[in-house]
Amino acid sequence: MKPTRRTLLAWVGSVGLTGWTPQALAGGQAEEPLADSVRTALASAVAGEGAPPKLDFPTIDARLAHLRWLGAMSQRLAKRKPDFDVRREFLETVWYESRRAGLDTALVLGLVEVESGFRKYAISSVGARSYMQVMPFWARLIGDGDASRLFHLQTNLRFGCVILRHYLDREKGDLFLALGRYNGSRGQAPYPTMVMAARRRWDYAEPPAGPAASR
Repeated sequence: MKPTRRTLLAWVGSVGLTGWTPQALAGGQAEEPLADSVRTALASAVAGEGAPPKLDFPTIDARLAHLRWLGAMSQRLAKRKPDFDVRREFLETVWYESRRAGLDTALVLGLVEVESGFRKYAISSVGARSYMQVMPFWARLIGDGDASRLFHLQTNLRFGCVILRHYLDREKGDLFLALGRYNGSRGQAPYPTMVMAARRRWDYAEPPAGPAASR
């Protein structure tokens, strides 16, 4: 059963005041018919997950900027994931998979916060799984059919990012409708509002460069 608007709004207030981590509140992504070309494209998009993501940077400055982002996000996530290595692996995988899918990393982190409270083994009342609360039918439609693998970090994030990208494309870039479709509540405001509020908590602005050294 989907949470009511009152439950969702109460949860938003609870998070803002106490930092309480809820049970998974994911709605049910609807299993819809996919054209063969779409199914093939999505299956290709999720293929190859399993190995640790390889982060490539075109310049040293880009690498340093990523490390500054990683340090800032690690501090924000420390209470949710106290182990540094676990936290770093999670953040680097989110960074990699969100960019691979052409998504804003802060948006994906906000969605994970709302969907699962950053809990790897979260399961919703309708069976959605792990960080991005991916429904098991996606493993059958575009994966290898093994829904248990949706608890694997990179598998879950890759599926979730590819699915959200698919919904964004289907909604012609309308994030409000795409987020609603992801949650199974298309056209209703509570879920997109929650994700966008969480997204702001994960925004990151590169600090301004200091004054140039005088000679």
